[in-house]
Amino acid sequence: MNFKTAPETSALHAVHVMIEEYGDTSKLRLSETMLPPPAVGEVQIRHTAIGVNFVDIYHRTGLYRLPALPAALGVEAAGVIYAVGAGVESMHPGQRVAYAGPPVGSYSSARNISAARVLPLPDDIHDDTAASLLLRGITAHMLCSYVYPVKAGDTILIHAAAGGLGLVLVQWAKALGARVIGTVGSAAKAELAKEHGLDEAILYREQNFVARIQALTDGRGVDYAIDGIGGKTLVETLGTVRPFGTVASIGQVSGDSGPIDLSLLGPARSIAISRPSVFQFVADPARYREGVLSTFQQLRNGMEAKIGAMLPLAQAAEAQRRLESGETSGSIILRP
Repeated sequence: MNFKTAPETSALHAVHVMIEEYGDTSKLRLSETMLPPPAVGEVQIRHTAIGVNFVDIYHRTGLYRLPALPAALGVEAAGVIYAVGAGVESMHPGQRVAYAGPPVGSYSSARNISAARVLPLPDDIHDDTAASLLLRGITAHMLCSYVYPVKAGDTILIHAAAGGLGLVLVQWAKALGARVIGTVGSAAKAELAKEHGLDEAILYREQNFVARIQALTDGRGVDYAIDGIGGKTLVETLGTVRPFGTVASIGQVSGDSGPIDLSLLGPARSIAISRPSVFQFVADPARYREGVLSTFQQLRNGMEAKIGAMLPLAQAAEAQRRLESGETSGSIILRP
């Protein structure tokens, strides 16, 4: 694809999925604008693939408040640079790129964004692959290298192991030599997760996952549990971890668990609980680049991107509905 730098006086037509107020998917609106040329230090990107993440839903509902409304949603995409602003020397029109993390605005056919947030896409990484798991890959890197350094022989619990993040985490932990136990919602999802390396699948609708994990670990418990479900699941997860083990709470799909009684953490069990933020992680440019390059390396080493659905950008509301309901396995991509 050969794009030329847009003249300084030109503007590029763009379609965005916006919210003007917080609420359900009915609050999503299509908006058309003319993008001005990129400012100093910015690049203008025509998106080819847009990732859909649970944080987009948290932004839409207002659980995580945005800096201002109205705003376009989305924090992850891949595309091609259309124009570069003054001072940008490391990138050029026609270059394939991707990004993950704030500022929001990826639910757009095109956007202007700081060049510092954009990284070149290698020839061996497809646009769809990058858009489907770049943020998840950075999250997995953070969780497995910073929150708890996973090592060979560790036993890890991953909730929603067949989801977009779950499948990345399963493969990531297995690549580090861990034994991985995961909860899933159906036999089909169990099979999918096992195809991606999961050692043991627990059908949480049919089995008590706490009792099952204790049985699978001979009463020892797992070394590390990663929970993006929240609610009572987070509280129950504390009972799956060995003494001096770690729980990472990374989401609250089923709601806030409320205050956690510290007596559940110790002294008998002495559990550490972490609430890491991938947005805080990528706010550091060095860590951001490290997470991206680590994700690229995992892909080269065999990690697979599972894309469960591709929908037009105009169907962003349907994409979020499917993600919220747990209908899909793997990631969802929006196509501009």
